[in-house]
Amino acid sequence: MSSSNKKATSRGFSMLELLIAMVITMAVMTAASTLLANALRVRSRENQKSDALADVQRALNIMSREIANAGFNLTNNGIVSANSGANRLRVRANLSRFETNDETVTQQGEDITYFINAADNTNYLARHDLYGNGSTVLANRIDSLNFHYFNQKVTYTAAPGAADISNVSAAEVDPSSATYIVVAVSVTLDQIGVPGSPGYQPPYSVLLCSDVTLRNRDLWNY
Repeated sequence: MSSSNKKATSRGFSMLELLIAMVITMAVMTAASTLLANALRVRSRENQKSDALADVQRALNIMSREIANAGFNLTNNGIVSANSGANRLRVRANLSRFETNDETVTQQGEDITYFINAADNTNYLARHDLYGNGSTVLANRIDSLNFHYFNQKVTYTAAPGAADISNVSAAEVDPSSATYIVVAVSVTLDQIGVPGSPGYQPPYSVLLCSDVTLRNRDLWNY
């Protein structure tokens, strides 16, 4: 009697029990893999977003600093109107005039052009240094670059997802008359997946702006 009970309690799993356990295990693993894949997609998208925005913000900081110096030691605002417009800006300054007392003297970093360089599947925000190292890329993966020229400080709307500013409080002027410039750069990240699919991420756009006052605007006649 005791030997029979021992044999009954020591028998293994039946085939049906093994199949049920395997099905449950596979279902749990599939669900966990799907959740992990979705989490990785979201993390990858957020990393792309952070990198793109950081690139543009660094580019705006560089541009703002150099644009603000436009016209230094010159008798105009330093904007070369013939090479400046809605999507391109060329600025000049004469940092060496105090040393040479010659307004015609230029040196590295005093003649800069900002523009979009179109490439396969992306646009680059480029900086060309006429007296320096030629063209360099300030930011990639940008959607648009716009310059707005004013003779006074303005307010405007930078709507989420917009490609440019709107509702500007004053009319624009010719670049040669500008004392205040608004730089608007939009960044668009492509969608990931298709709507309704696991891990789908819709297109994402953000507009970054920089307001620049030409700090030498009151010194042009000196």
